[in-house]
Amino acid sequence: MADIDVYTKDGTMTICKKPCDKEKTGTWKACPFILGNEFCERLAYYGMSTNLVNYLQKQFNQGNATAAKNVSNWSGTCYVTPLLGAFLADSYLGRYAVIAIFSVIYFIGMTLLTFSALLPGLKPSCDKGVCHPSSYQTSICFLALYLIALGTGGIKPCVSSFGADQFDDTDESEKKRKGSYFNWFYFSINVGALIASSVLVWVQMNVGWGVGFGIPAIAMGIAVVTFFSGTALFRLQRPGGNFLSRILQVFTASFKKLKVKAPSDPTHLYETTETVIQGSRKLEHTKGLSFFDKAAVNTQLEGDKGPVSAWRLCTITQVEEVKAIVRMLPIWATGIIFSAVYGQMSTMYVLQGNTMDPHLGKGFKIPSASLSIFDTISVIIWVPLYDRIIVPVARKYTKNDVGFTTLQRMGIGLFISIFAMLAAGILEVVRLRMVRTHNYYALEYVPMSILWQIPQYFLIGCAEVFTFIGQNEFFYQEAPDAMRSFCSALNLTTVALGNYLSALLVTIVTNISTKKGQLGWIPDNLNRGHIDYFYWVLVVLSVVNFIGYLFISKTYTYKKARGTVN
Repeated sequence: MADIDVYTKDGTMTICKKPCDKEKTGTWKACPFILGNEFCERLAYYGMSTNLVNYLQKQFNQGNATAAKNVSNWSGTCYVTPLLGAFLADSYLGRYAVIAIFSVIYFIGMTLLTFSALLPGLKPSCDKGVCHPSSYQTSICFLALYLIALGTGGIKPCVSSFGADQFDDTDESEKKRKGSYFNWFYFSINVGALIASSVLVWVQMNVGWGVGFGIPAIAMGIAVVTFFSGTALFRLQRPGGNFLSRILQVFTASFKKLKVKAPSDPTHLYETTETVIQGSRKLEHTKGLSFFDKAAVNTQLEGDKGPVSAWRLCTITQVEEVKAIVRMLPIWATGIIFSAVYGQMSTMYVLQGNTMDPHLGKGFKIPSASLSIFDTISVIIWVPLYDRIIVPVARKYTKNDVGFTTLQRMGIGLFISIFAMLAAGILEVVRLRMVRTHNYYALEYVPMSILWQIPQYFLIGCAEVFTFIGQNEFFYQEAPDAMRSFCSALNLTTVALGNYLSALLVTIVTNISTKKGQLGWIPDNLNRGHIDYFYWVLVVLSVVNFIGYLFISKTYTYKKARGTVN
């Protein structure tokens, strides 16, 4: 028995396909390589994306609305491509291989973007502060950006789950340590973002775009090397086969037995002695969504035929996989509005900051995109505060070992995000009042310090710690064992849809507000616009979303896993 306890029981194996020795692999021995990789990758991502709206404006002559829509669409794509990476990881290649392959693609994209901003011929020519990009140069830039979007699609859905895989769920001591991993994973993301939004944005605005993009490219190269360096220590989960087929089998079998009544006693439903899904534990039957139970009803006709097709008869575990996904969808949907709010930091917040006084003392100017540093600082403050103070205090009142459940944690973040939009809207009302009172319409900078934006960034950071980290943990815990990358990707698509929603809202309000020759809410000269109205729209949507979330979370049913991985 002692020999058995030396190895993990969650189905993980080493890169050499041998059982994982608990003392020599995984846990916090392996996590520094994963966190180091994530730190460098996020430094690269935010070092490039934080100031992207200004890059498109200055180097490619794009107006406010066009640049904001292009950044939103690109950002959205960065959160859709994880579906591809997740499918490959869960079904065929495993998380380690997908991270490795797509990291290289990411590095190629970063290198190409650097060349497009640095090399004559690829770099747009500029005269007296006005650049003249050719269609070829624009194409190269966007090719680089979408290679990066593809590369990040393999990393995003896998890296957080891959880190959590380093802790054995069947070992109570390791399982407890996993709880802190998600907090510190997000912490490492924001340390990388902190450097990116401060140092790298300043380099881009004051030294040059080529150097400003070159540093993130080097950081991505370091991320690749760091990841491969920890290979011998990693625990690898085996891919569980094509999960899309398993989902379709449940739907098909359920519809084929549309007239069959599911038994009230779940013990009469079909289940195998051991789970047939590689790398997965069995799932116990749960009440609700009983339509899918029909797929596990073993009719007499099927019993006479011997071995039954998986398209006619599914196991309880297979059925519960589908139920788990369906139950997560309403929770997933409520993250879209939150992501639209979060996305304003790289679009409307930056454009708003461009109109405010960026000077600190004599000769020093703060780039508007650098204000996102306060979002990052907020996260860096709130993560240890939550882990060390809020959770122990909450335990006394909730009687829950983790303080708040993941659903409660996410709800708190959604509530806080409402105030982030209120703060941004109120600031814009005050700024526009100053413009109208003193006739500042033609001024480049209204004499109002850009530092007044700090509260809205700080509130977004606080909301992140509750909602985004809560989502990461929720979608990992509630995902079927063989679909964890997919569920992480599903979670990330809320960010994509949030960006697309933001771009759609910009298009709608621009079309409506520019009728009859009016300048609209978001003109190139924001002193004559009304982005405060845009913020009020997001406030209303956030309030409605929060109310809906309260109802959905109240009725949520958690999955029930049992046993160990076969």
